[in-house]
Amino acid sequence: MTTTPQTTPQAGTKNGTSTDSHDFPTRHYDLVKEFVIALVVILVLSGALAAAFSSPDEKSVTMSSWAKADPNGLITTAAGELAGTTTSATYGPPYNTNGDGQKLGPLSLQKWAGVRLPVDSAALVLGPLSGVSGDSSLTSALSAWKAATPEQQTKWATDYVDAIGAAAADGEKATGAGGDPAKVATGEYGPVPVISASLLTLAQTGGLEGILTSSGNFYGGDQTQSLLLLADGAFLEDQARARNLGGDQWGMMNETGNYPGQPWMWLYTFWYQVAPFATSDNADAQVWGLMMLLTLLLMFVPFIPGLRSIPRLVPIHRLIWRDYYRRADRRST
Repeated sequence: MTTTPQTTPQAGTKNGTSTDSHDFPTRHYDLVKEFVIALVVILVLSGALAAAFSSPDEKSVTMSSWAKADPNGLITTAAGELAGTTTSATYGPPYNTNGDGQKLGPLSLQKWAGVRLPVDSAALVLGPLSGVSGDSSLTSALSAWKAATPEQQTKWATDYVDAIGAAAADGEKATGAGGDPAKVATGEYGPVPVISASLLTLAQTGGLEGILTSSGNFYGGDQTQSLLLLADGAFLEDQARARNLGGDQWGMMNETGNYPGQPWMWLYTFWYQVAPFATSDNADAQVWGLMMLLTLLLMFVPFIPGLRSIPRLVPIHRLIWRDYYRRADRRST
């Protein structure tokens, strides 16, 4: 007698055959509607939270805004660039060799790095103006500047900067930080007044910004020259301090105004507020060196006698993880 083996229906089948998906219960679901509702809720929440907690969107400080708000300050800075007396002109590496840069004790860190971004301070003024056409007085001034010796150029520009400073000391101030160039004492300034005034005109039209940031590449994303020229004047620093972004205002970890920025940088910016770093000309190098030392100490805590015993002697971790240690103590007993 032959016995026919019995087959057991497989899971998900009906009488050994596949179950039709239409036999399962269904309900209406509008995916587009759910997506739109979720999108609207997210947008409303994002807008409300941004309005309540975000920092203000301050406009960028540009050459044009500087020229319009502080024209005399820009003229004074332009003359200083020609004289080679501005911060960037005397900074040293990585821009030039006119200074030693910051040191860490006997170590000349900036000198070791060398000049990697060569910047001629006079070129910050003469470069943009060399492309201006249709201005005969500017053309003559540039020709006179180029024909003069470096010593004569420096004397012209230095005398003009001094004259503006003297005008400011005498109270002949207009809208900017420097004295009114139109009221300076008569002197031998060569083409410097015309060159400085022409740079102001170019900046007011908005053309200076694009020329300084083009830097010979297609995208024009190099802001080095623009930032150096801005930083050499007083306008940028005044704007920063007005928004609590100065170095002695914990500016590195702030956003504009009183809004918090990067709180995790408190340890780095803290040292700029205390002596001797607060008054040191080498504060950047010294703070960097101190932070590197603290970082190494943190890395090698497990290997430093005394420091590695602090968790055992001051068991703060047992307070934080008290539930875990309570259960561990119960199991051990």
